[in-house]
Amino acid sequence: MRPKKRRKVLLIEPNYANKFPPIGLMKISTYYRNRGNWDVVFYKGDLTTFVIERIADKCIAELDLIDNSIDWAIRKDRIFDYIKTRKREALESIGVDDSDFGLLLRGKLDDYKNYYWKGIWKQEPEWDRVCVTTLFTFYWDITVDTINFAKQLVKKPKDLNVGGVLASIQPDQLYEATGVKPSVGVLNKPGVFDKGDTQIIDELPLDYSILDEIDYKYPMSNAFYGYMSRGCIRHCAFCAVPTLEPVYTPYISLTDRINGIRERYGDQKDLLLMDNNVLASERFEDIINEIKACGFERGAKFSQPNLLEISVRNLRDGWNDRAYIRKTQSLISEFYETLTNKEESYEVYKILERYHIKKLITSKKENLLAAYEEIKPYYDKHFHAGLKQRYVDFNQGVDARLFTEEKARMLASIAIRPLRIAFDDIKTRPAYEKAVRWSVSAGIKDFSNYLLYNFKDEPIDLYRRLKINVDLCEELGVSIYSFPMKYHPLYGDNSHDRDYIGEHWNRKYIRAIQAILNSTKGKVGKGVEFFGEAFGHTEDEYFELLEMPETFILYRFFFKWLDEKTGRGTEHWKGLWYHCKEKVSELEWNKIEDVIHTNVFNDDTILDFADDEVRELLRCYMDYRKDIITPGTELYDLKKEYDQHPTRKLRRKEQHEA
Repeated sequence: MRPKKRRKVLLIEPNYANKFPPIGLMKISTYYRNRGNWDVVFYKGDLTTFVIERIADKCIAELDLIDNSIDWAIRKDRIFDYIKTRKREALESIGVDDSDFGLLLRGKLDDYKNYYWKGIWKQEPEWDRVCVTTLFTFYWDITVDTINFAKQLVKKPKDLNVGGVLASIQPDQLYEATGVKPSVGVLNKPGVFDKGDTQIIDELPLDYSILDEIDYKYPMSNAFYGYMSRGCIRHCAFCAVPTLEPVYTPYISLTDRINGIRERYGDQKDLLLMDNNVLASERFEDIINEIKACGFERGAKFSQPNLLEISVRNLRDGWNDRAYIRKTQSLISEFYETLTNKEESYEVYKILERYHIKKLITSKKENLLAAYEEIKPYYDKHFHAGLKQRYVDFNQGVDARLFTEEKARMLASIAIRPLRIAFDDIKTRPAYEKAVRWSVSAGIKDFSNYLLYNFKDEPIDLYRRLKINVDLCEELGVSIYSFPMKYHPLYGDNSHDRDYIGEHWNRKYIRAIQAILNSTKGKVGKGVEFFGEAFGHTEDEYFELLEMPETFILYRFFFKWLDEKTGRGTEHWKGLWYHCKEKVSELEWNKIEDVIHTNVFNDDTILDFADDEVRELLRCYMDYRKDIITPGTELYDLKKEYDQHPTRKLRRKEQHEA
């Protein structure tokens, strides 16, 4: 019986920055590997570069047919460069004259150079299917560009599949922009891609190997990812979950998937669960017990497996050669960089040279496997597993309104750190504080909470919620990191950018909050004094900060120093602000506030006002912002002086500005 022809599927994540790997694509990869006759490739990055890489691989295969006495694969970087640039020096660097068939080889290289530059690759697509994932609506432009590029890669338009968050929230808009009808929601039924296939993609284990096919490194790594429940019983207007997961599923077993990942990819340190409202589950106790049974009970420790050994094993098994060539080469290179013994370093370097594995682009599977046998004694000598604390993270947060003392005790029985409790509305304060206190009583000391702002809230609500957390830290002796999260609409014109302004906010206040968070690395921790410096010791000081020029906020301590140096720093601005407010009419002050709150400053807006002090006030918002970064200006020179000769006290404080 003739074997089935192998087919190819390309999985693409648009090249935006994100913390978490594409869980949906990892499940889809498992789906296609399980079908047996599919070659799966994952890519995140510049798609033009990807196309040239694939063309270079095809070119090398044909060069081998002409003259296999030369290892063309180890010259791939030079072949890639020639196809990309068309430069004669790039062609000469390939060394075709090393062969007796130089003329034929040059002709073949020119063929593939033209194959790219004349766009022939668009007429002969490589991929039988392409799947593109989508994320946030404000990544609209890059997502649409990626989908439109992907249309050139797939053989038949109907075999381009688009899914994920944005696709589920705005399917009609995405169809209008790309001509591709996306999938909506989760892939929780059989036969989605292939009629008669009984696999339910959403229930499949994740293919971790695809993450090693790309250069991009996800910040949240070395963890098991998954869900133990789906959906949410709430229908909050700011949330996409009712669209993405409309039916609440109270329990999804995790054990088999974790065991499968451990067997194939090695153990992972942490457990990151993406449940949207796990406390709503009537099987919450079963969820907690399974988490503990999987090795994530309170105090659980993690022993690092030998990643090079696992990588080489998977490479030998042919489990995603593209990934494990990359991972094996990377691990060997990283190991070489750690060697401090000169003799060992020299011996390993000779192995890297001999097998041409110093660079990924010239590394071949057989060479890596051969090199590993020689490097293994050195690697094993230096490998130490060590023990690390394990953590469980319900990353989407838990619902304070569903807490009980018993649920708090159950959460404390697993290795949870941090416990994230959503605090999106000041009206939930009683339930929120009760949830924190119960959790602390149960033994949880580390919290990290989301605070939505720019929705229906007023600016003062954010300050009060932040202060509640700071005060709870002081009272209870715990750590609560607050993460203010700006609301973006899921629908409408503003859903495709980050510029939406809530009904009680204005552009100046939004920029002020972002400037403060820039100084605090996006989070607000414990410490009353630190909080007071960042957001104001009182509500009046908080509003002063919101009105303050953005540059004064970003370079807070420099402008305080500037008051002493030139008399034109923070206190000078504050004096102008209050003086102008008192001296001008209410109507005039409203006009001034409109300019400030619009956060657009130029000569025309300033000249609209006749009063010299008003003009001086508004120039604080314009001149300082550009002068501080412009070489040759007085303010630029003063900033250099401040940076070079700060007092120790100011130096310590500047660490909070960095």
